[in-house]
Amino acid sequence: MRDVTLVQIFDHPITQKYVKRSGMAHAIACAYHAFKLSKQYGVNPDLAAKAALLHDIGHYTWYRNGKWDYSLYKENDIHAIKGAERAHKLLIRLGEHPKAAKEIALAVLLHTDSYLPQGELHLKPLQKVVHLADEADEEPSGGHHYRKIDDQKARSSLAMLDELINEYLNKEDLKELNSSS
Repeated sequence: MRDVTLVQIFDHPITQKYVKRSGMAHAIACAYHAFKLSKQYGVNPDLAAKAALLHDIGHYTWYRNGKWDYSLYKENDIHAIKGAERAHKLLIRLGEHPKAAKEIALAVLLHTDSYLPQGELHLKPLQKVVHLADEADEEPSGGHHYRKIDDQKARSSLAMLDELINEYLNKEDLKELNSSS
């Protein structure tokens, strides 16, 4: 049983404020990518979709002259750090299990290495899924942050993904139950 749904996350004012300004269409696309990738990597699809939905919740508005400035972003951004904190706080407020909230926040923190010094980062499977989901939807010069989606379509897309996750988890629970009999 899931403690918090994607629709509950979407409906929260914090999500509306911060995910919308970084690109709700991108966040939803990433959540779908993460759901698909979760099967391939043996990761809980609920955690993967939530982390992917929230992966850019920490974005600062790097605008110059009213337009997104990709070079300012690349040079100065630490959105993953702020995003991990924001995602964790939001999930706890919504009633997510603290262990799940921590795993999701860590995946948000490590979805990009743009703020880290050069070196190789070894990601856990959930973190890798969120990183790959983000990469799968990226566009040159941050164009993925500009795509629009209306609230009704966004909400119905997330409700559909909630159903897919529930179906998948129910099948897995049934398999586990049958194998232990």
